This record gives sequence, C-alpha cells and structure tokens, in this order.
Amino acid sequence: MILIIQSINKHHFLLTADTTILCQQKRKYMETTIKHVYAPISAKQNSRTSLWKQFINWADQQEENRFGWTAVSIAGHGCVFTIITVAMILFTGNNFIFWPFAIGAMTICLVANLAALPTKITIPILFFSVLIDLVIIGICLTNGFDLAASYR
Repeated sequence: MILIIQSINKHHFLLTADTTILCQQKRKYMETTIKHVYAPISAKQNSRTSLWKQFINWADQQEENRFGWTAVSIAGHGCVFTIITVAMILFTGNNFIFWPFAIGAMTICLVANLAALPTKITIPILFFSVLIDLVIIGICLTNGFDLAASYR
C-alpha cells in the first residue's frame, strides 16, 4: 500500500512539475507577445501648488510674528479701516445696510485674534475683513456724497 501511494505521489509530482514548466514557458511567450517592453523617457513632473496653498503656508510660517499680526489686526483695522468705512457710510447717505457689514468685518477680526487662533487662520480673516471694508467704501463712493442725508 505504501508503495502505491509513493508511486502515485511520484507521478503526481512529476505531472505537477511538467505543468508548471509548461505554464512558465507559455507565460514567457505570452508576455513577449502581449506586453510591449519600452523605455519611457524620463521627464520631470512639475508639481505646482495653488496660490491659496502657498498663501496658507506663508501664513503658517508667520506664527513667530503672531503678536505683530495681532497688533495690525486690532489697531490697524480697528483704528484705520473701520473708522474710514464708518465715515464713508456716514458721509454718503448713512445707508443702514452697510452698518452691520462694517461692524461684522471688525468683529470677525477681533474675535479671531482674541480667541488666539493660529496665524494661518487670523491672517486670511484679516484680509477678508479688509476686503469687506474696501467693498463697502467702493459702494459708498459710487453712491456719491450726501451730507444732508446723514442728518435725517
């Protein structure tokens, strides 16, 4: 009985070995006919980062100048841009719709700095709030000056 099993196993092993050799030879033949071997030209890929990502990276590097940015945000924005914006609103007819935007622009800048958020958040908020003030000033200038309407 043991001799029969060994002979079956020996024949099975030889059959398996022959099959793997044939499959490997066939696979080599198929690879050369189906796969086309080529050498690609090495080219540099230019990795470009967006302007927003560059700006955020720059703002993140400004962390060491945090107190300077806080001073510019609170003093510069609060004492210059907000005052100019409010004066323009007042001198161009005192339109009520501009007051919440002017107050909100200063508020978001002040809250972001008092919350001690990182500079990669406070610097974009500062620029956004200054943009809001500039848009309000531009709209007020297109309306024209009307000092008589400011007393009504």
